[in-house]
Amino acid sequence: MTGRNRVLLRVLAPLALMAVIFYFSAQSSAAHYSWWEVVARKLGHVTGYALLTALWAWALGGVVRRPLLWAVALALAYACTDEFHQTFVHGREGTPRDVAIDAIGIAIVALWLRRGQLSPRPRGKVGTGESAVRSSPAR
Repeated sequence: MTGRNRVLLRVLAPLALMAVIFYFSAQSSAAHYSWWEVVARKLGHVTGYALLTALWAWALGGVVRRPLLWAVALALAYACTDEFHQTFVHGREGTPRDVAIDAIGIAIVALWLRRGQLSPRPRGKVGTGESAVRSSPAR
């Protein structure tokens, strides 16, 4: 598989999640939810956009400079357009508050991924003379 095909396959994951988010956003809403349903829905926002940010960072890794920055920008832009989309759905409303809730998920995963990138890790590679074991007898 070529590098280009691998990138295209990786891009399908966040696009699929965006389609799922769009589907749920297009559902009409009940007039009133209990407090625990509201909490569950807001946690769904945080989780969904955290996952979307992580998927975009994964998809763009090695393709663009600063993939995490691009992932954050794409997820935040989608959060804004999703809220705008909800203004056209019966019983739904798009609010800046929901974008802020989405941004919490985006920020959590961005900080988590950034922390992982900055933590010290051994970076030895096979074939660099660091006691690599070769599986092929041919030389």
